[in-house]
Amino acid sequence: MATRYSILLALALFSNSIFSQSYTNWIVGDTTDVQPGNTLPGIVLAGGGGDNDPAMQWMLSRANGGDIVILRASGADAYNLYFFEDLGVSVNSVETIRFESGDAAADPYVIGRIREAECLFIAGGDQFDYYSYWKDTPVEEAINYLILDKGVTVGGTSAGMAILGQCYYTPSGSSLDAAEALSDPYHPDYEILGCNDFLETPYTQYLATDTHYEQRERPGRHVGMLARIAQEYNTRSFGIGANEYTAVAIDEFGLARAFGEYPEYEEDFVFFLQANCQDEFLPETIEAGIPLSWDRGHSAVKVYALPARPDGDGVFDLTDWQTGVGGQWQNWYVQNGELMRAFDTGPDCAAVLNNTDGPALARQLKLFPNPATERINIQWPAGSRIEGLELRNAYGQVLRREAGEMKEIDLKGLASGVYFVEVKMGQKSAVRKLVIK
Repeated sequence: MATRYSILLALALFSNSIFSQSYTNWIVGDTTDVQPGNTLPGIVLAGGGGDNDPAMQWMLSRANGGDIVILRASGADAYNLYFFEDLGVSVNSVETIRFESGDAAADPYVIGRIREAECLFIAGGDQFDYYSYWKDTPVEEAINYLILDKGVTVGGTSAGMAILGQCYYTPSGSSLDAAEALSDPYHPDYEILGCNDFLETPYTQYLATDTHYEQRERPGRHVGMLARIAQEYNTRSFGIGANEYTAVAIDEFGLARAFGEYPEYEEDFVFFLQANCQDEFLPETIEAGIPLSWDRGHSAVKVYALPARPDGDGVFDLTDWQTGVGGQWQNWYVQNGELMRAFDTGPDCAAVLNNTDGPALARQLKLFPNPATERINIQWPAGSRIEGLELRNAYGQVLRREAGEMKEIDLKGLASGVYFVEVKMGQKSAVRKLVIK
C-alpha cells in the first residue's frame, strides 16, 4: 500500500492534480508522510464568507509541522497555498481531496491520507454532500479516529462547520429559513436533523452549529433546531452560531475563543446557546403546522454573545457553559413563532426574567411603521410610567438610549437589519423587534 501512495503522490507533485472516478486531489509540499508527534487536539468552527487568518494560524500551529488534509465536495485547491505559504506557519504538506462521489469514502488512498493527517479541515459547500458521502463509512471512522485517538485539530468552515456538532442539520433540498422554522417546527425542510450518530466532536453532545449567522438571518432556525432536539431527546440542547468572517477555536481544555475583527466590524460575533436549566425547559407549544412557542419566562434559551477579536481575546468555557469573559449574556425566547431577545440577563440559567410582564405587555407596545426606514413612532400602554428606552442591534449593543417620554426614534444612519426596542415601564419591561429596510 505504501508503494501505491508513493506513486500517486509523485504524480500529484508533477501534474498538480490526480483524476480518478471518485475523487480529485492536489498536493503541495513534501509528499513523504511525517510523524512529528506533539500535535494538539482542538476544534475550529468558522462561520463562512471568508477565512480568518489568526484562527487558521492557531489551527495550523497545532499540527507541529505535520501534514494538513483538506476535504471538500466542490471547488478546487484554493486552500493549498493559503495554508502552505500565506499564513507563515511551517507545515510539511497540504493536500486537498475533493470527493466526486461517495465511492471515494471507501478508497484506500483517501482513507490513508486522512488517518495520516496532523490537521484536518473541511471546506464549505453543501453539508448534505458530506453527510451522504461519509455517514457510516470509513471516512467517518477516519475523522473520528483523528478526533478521539490521534488527537489532532479538526476544523471546518460553513458546510464544514455545520457537521462538526454532534447534532447536525443536513437538508437534501431547500435550506430552512427562520420564518419556516418558527412557524412550523416540523416543516419538511427540517430534513435531515440528527444527533450523536455521525462525527464525535468533543464538548458538543446535543449541540448543533449554524453558520452565516446574522447575515442569513439564521438565529431563528437555530433556536428551532434546539427546540426540536430538546423535545425529541428530552434533554437540554446546545448550539454555537458564527457570523461570517469569524471563527471559534476550542482547545483541549474546552475553552472557546472567538476570532474576528471586532470592533472594526461590529457584526463580528459568535453565539453560544443553551436551553435553560429550569426544571421545565421544554417548549410550551411544539407541533407540526403550529407556530413554535418556547418562552419559559422569557428565558427559554440562554445565550452568550462573544465579540470575535483579532487576538481571540475573550473566552467561553464549554465545560460548564456558564463561565465567559468579554461577552454579554442574553435570553432568547419564542412567542407564537417570533424570536425575541432580552439583554444583560446574567449567567444564572435557572432564573427567569421576573421584571417582565409577559406577552400581554409586549403586545401593547406598538412600533410603527415596522419595517421602518428613517424613523419609528412609539405607542405604549395607557397609564404606564416610562423609565426609558433602549435601541439595540442584534448583537446586544446599545445604539440609542433615551430617558423619559418619547414618541419617536430617529433611525438615520442605521444599516438595514433586525433591531430590538426595549421600553422600561417602572419595574417591568417590554421588548419589540424592529426591522429597518
